[in-house]
Order: sequence, then C-alpha cells, then structure tokens
Amino acid sequence: MTADVPTLYDWAGGADRLIRLTSIFYDKVAKDPVVGPVFRNMSPHHPAHVAAFIGEVFGGPKTYSEKHGGHREMVMHHLDKHLTEEQRRRWISLLMDSADEAGLPDDPEFRSAFAAYIEWGTRLAKMNSNLGATCDPEEEPMPQWGWGVPGGPYKPPAG
Repeated sequence: MTADVPTLYDWAGGADRLIRLTSIFYDKVAKDPVVGPVFRNMSPHHPAHVAAFIGEVFGGPKTYSEKHGGHREMVMHHLDKHLTEEQRRRWISLLMDSADEAGLPDDPEFRSAFAAYIEWGTRLAKMNSNLGATCDPEEEPMPQWGWGVPGGPYKPPAG
C-alpha cells in the first residue's frame, strides 16, 4: 500500500475494532445451534487470536505470526473438523451481522473487500477441515488482503 491509501486494518479501526468484532461474533457463535458445537471448547483467548489473524491479513501488525504460528497454524486448527456448508454459511452470516454491531465501516469498498476475504477464508477452512488430521509440513504463507484490485480473468492451472 502507498502512504496515501490506508490498509484494510487501518480503515477497519485497528486492533480495538477487530477485537470488538470478534468478541461480538464469538458471543453469537456460542449461542448458535449450527456453529456453536464446533467451538464448545473454545479458549477465552480465541476471539483475540482471531482478531490478530484478521488484522495481520488486512495489513496490520504481524502479531498472529509472531505469537501464534502464522497461517499454517490457523490451517492446523481446522483439520479434521469436517465443517459443513451450512456451518460455513452461518459463520459468514453471524460475522457480517457482528461487523454491523461492532461499527466496522459500511462503505461499499471496505465491505466488499471484507466479504470477499470472509468468503475465501471460509471456503479454505471448510476445505482444510475435510483433509483429515494432518497438514503438509511446508510453510503456509499468510494471506495479504487488500482493496480488491482485480488481477484479470481467472486462468485455470495448466495440465
């Protein structure tokens, strides 16, 4: 990002706003019959860890990588959970409602970038949750999400 274009992290309101988001969200999750059971043994620190992860993905400090192991560690938390499409969609719905309650910016540019990341991330989590109990030992790079600058049309992998 250039100096005159804020990161999604800064635009969202930084760490405090993201912690508010995840606190509201996981309060909803705990009461939800669809996704609640997945998180029944959740640590009380889980909302802050997820806020740090989202913050880093959105261009904030590298707190999650430095303290909690980075993207590979996040992938590991999803292994063998066997998440369903219904759970994925409920997770998105609760998070989007929580974004409103937390006061995240509601301009179309931010919300489209936020929604795109949530859609991408939940599909990745669902996919990883069905891989079994192991993960490729290679380092998983931390995603970096921005303002949705298009990269051109999709091109399927060769082969």
